[in-house]
Amino acid sequence: MDASQRVHETFLERVKAGDLPSLDPLEIDQELLRQLWRAQLISRHMDRAGRWLQSQGQGFYTIGSSGHEGMAGVALALSVEDPAFLHYRDGAFQAARALQAGQDPIMDFALSFAASSDDPISGGRHKVLGSKDLNIPPQTSTIASHLPKSVGTAFALGLNKRRGLTEERLALCSFGDASLNHSTAQGALNTAGWTAWQGAPLPLMFVCEDNGIGISVKSPEGWVRAVLQSRPGLDYAEADGCDVVAAYRAARNMAERIRKTRRPGLLHLTCVRLYGHAGADVESTYRPEAEIAAAEARDPLLYTARRLLDSGHEEADIIEQYESVEAECYRAAEQAMTRPRLSSAAEVAASILPPKAKAPIPNAPDPEAREAAFGPADLRALKEPQAMNKLINLGLTDLMLSYENIVLAGEDIGRKGGVYGITKGLQNRFGATRVTDTLLDEQSILGLAIGLGQQGYIPIPEIQFLAYLHNAEDQIRGEAATLPFFSNRQYANPMIVRIAGLGYQKGFGGHFHNDNSLAVLRDIPGIVIGCPSDGAEAVRMYREAVRLVREEGRVVVMVEPIALYPMRDLMEPGDGLWTRRYPEPGETAPLSSLRTLGEGTDLAILTYGNGVYLSEQARHDLNASGIAARVIDLRWLTPLDEAAILKAVGTCEKVLVVDECRRTGSQSEALCTLLAERSDRPFARVTAEDCFIATGPAYAATLPSREGIVAAAKDLMA
Repeated sequence: MDASQRVHETFLERVKAGDLPSLDPLEIDQELLRQLWRAQLISRHMDRAGRWLQSQGQGFYTIGSSGHEGMAGVALALSVEDPAFLHYRDGAFQAARALQAGQDPIMDFALSFAASSDDPISGGRHKVLGSKDLNIPPQTSTIASHLPKSVGTAFALGLNKRRGLTEERLALCSFGDASLNHSTAQGALNTAGWTAWQGAPLPLMFVCEDNGIGISVKSPEGWVRAVLQSRPGLDYAEADGCDVVAAYRAARNMAERIRKTRRPGLLHLTCVRLYGHAGADVESTYRPEAEIAAAEARDPLLYTARRLLDSGHEEADIIEQYESVEAECYRAAEQAMTRPRLSSAAEVAASILPPKAKAPIPNAPDPEAREAAFGPADLRALKEPQAMNKLINLGLTDLMLSYENIVLAGEDIGRKGGVYGITKGLQNRFGATRVTDTLLDEQSILGLAIGLGQQGYIPIPEIQFLAYLHNAEDQIRGEAATLPFFSNRQYANPMIVRIAGLGYQKGFGGHFHNDNSLAVLRDIPGIVIGCPSDGAEAVRMYREAVRLVREEGRVVVMVEPIALYPMRDLMEPGDGLWTRRYPEPGETAPLSSLRTLGEGTDLAILTYGNGVYLSEQARHDLNASGIAARVIDLRWLTPLDEAAILKAVGTCEKVLVVDECRRTGSQSEALCTLLAERSDRPFARVTAEDCFIATGPAYAATLPSREGIVAAAKDLMA
C-alpha cells in the first residue's frame, strides 16, 4: 500500500479504536487548539492532494510536511509580523500563520502544487512555501542556504532598535537535522552565537526539526542534540515536535525570552518523517520496515487527536473534521488543475527583476555635518586629483551622509579600514553599527547583507578578495538573485557587493589574491556587474549602484581592480595622468552607459578595468605608429547593452577586445559573439591565458599587456 494511504487509514482506525498516545496534561486555550488542529489537517491533506495531482500528471513537487505538523505550534507562538524563513517541510507553519491572519490557505497551497500562474507567491514558477502578507519569503531549497540571511534579518531588527525605532519583532528560521551538517548552517549558527557573545542584539529563533534522517542517511544517535547544545551564545531548548501543544509551549517560552533579552535561541524539535523523502522515494529500499512503522506510530495527528479527546471532543467529531478538511483540499486540487499556467519564456522570465519604485530624493548633506565628517584633510582632497583608493573612500563618505540606511559590513573594514584602506576612517565617522567588522565567513557576510536589504537597508558588504567569493557564491546565485523570480517580484534582495579583485598586483598573493575570472557571476540572471577603471568612474558608478538598489531593488556587484587602487601615473613616473578629481554632485555613470577615450576611427578597443589603463597606454603607441584608435570602457559588464556597444564602435574599421579575464568563460566570448552576429567588422581578442596567476616576478606573465595589445592591434590592422 502507498505510504500516504497507509498512514491515512491507520489514523482513522486508531481514532475509532481509541488507540492514541498517552500524554501528560498541558493547559491550552481550546480555540487555539482547534486552530492548531485545522492547520495540521490542511498541511496533511494538501500533502496527499499534491501526490494525487502528481498521479494525474498535474502536480510537480511532492516533498511534503507530513510528520512535521508540530510546526503549527511554533507558528501560533509567534506574530504574523515576525519574518519567517522556513524549512521545506513547514506547510503546517504556513497554514497556521494564514489562519492566524484570518486567511484560508487551502487554495493557495493547491495552486502552488499545481504550478498555476495564479499561485500568489511564485506565480507558477516553483512549488514554494511563502507569502508576502504572512512575512514568509519563499525558499526554493533549504539545505541551510537560508540560515545566513535569517541572521542578517535578526541583525537588522536589532539595528532598528538601536536606531531608536519601535521594533519588537524576532526572526524565525527552521531547518532539518541533516542540513545542520552543511557548512552554511554551521557558519550561520556560529555567526549568531559570535554576534550574541559580544552583546549585540540579535532577536532570532532557530528551530531544528529533527526527524533523524536526511533522505536515506540517518543522523547519528544523539549527534544533533550534542551539536546544538554546544553552541555558545545560543539559548537551547527542546520539545517533542509530534505533540503540537508541547511545541507551542516551548516556542512561546523561547519567543518571550528572545523578545525580552534580544538574544538568539535554538529550539530542538524531535519529529518524524512520513511517506519518505518525496513522492518518488521508496523508503523501504533503505529503511527497515520496523523503523518505518515506529515513525508512523508517532504520527503527530494522533497526538493532537489525544489532546482533543482529553479536552472533551468526541471521536466522531475528530473524524468528521479530518474528513471535512480532506474534502476541502481535494476540491481545491481539482479546481487548481483548471487554472492557467505559465507557457512562454517571456512569462517565466517576467519576474527576474524586481519592480521599479519611486524612491524619495534625499536632501543634500548638511554642509556643517559634511565638513565635520570629512575633516580638513579630506576637504582638501576633494579639490585635488586623487587615486582610485582615495576617491572611493570619499565617495562612500558622501553616500553615507546622504543615505542614513547605508550599512557597510565586512572583514577588517572598520578599525583597519580594509586590506587596502578603502574604508579607512569610515567607522570613526559613522559608528560601528553602520561600518561593521564581521567574522571571517563570506557566507555570513552576504547573508547579513540579504537580511539587511530585505528590511529596508542599503547593505554594502565587502568580500575581501575575488577568489573568496567562491566560498559563498550561492548566497548570490541561490538566494539574492532568485528571490524576485520565485516570489513573482514581491521580494527583492537589494545590495551592493564590493569585491577587490582581478590581477596585476606586483608579486603579491598568487591566485588567491589575484583572481581574474568573473565567470561565476556573469551567468546569474538579474544581477549587475560593474568594474570601474579609475577613481572618478568608481564614484560615479557607486552613485548609480545606490540608485539601482533604491529604485530597482537590484543586486549590484562592484569589482574594484586592486592594481588600480594606488595608480597615479599612466605613461611615465610622476605624470599623474591616472589621478582624477572628485566628480561633482549629480555626476553618475548610468547603467548601460559607456565611456569613450579618443576619437580614432581605425580601431575600437573594447575593454574594462585594468584593460582600460593598458589600452590607453597602447592607444598612445598606436597613434604614434599611424593607427588612430579609440578605447571604449564598458563600465558595466552585466547586463551588456549591445546597441550601445555597437554605437560606440561607430565607424571604426576593426575592433579589438581586450579582456583581462581568462580566455575561457570571459566577457570576451560574449563581445566576440556580438560582433560576429551583429557586425561585419573584422575583430580579434586579447585575453589572459587559461591559467592561474603566479606569485613573484611572473605575476603578469599570463595577463594581457601594453605590448601585447599593441602587437594584436597591428596584426588586426595589417
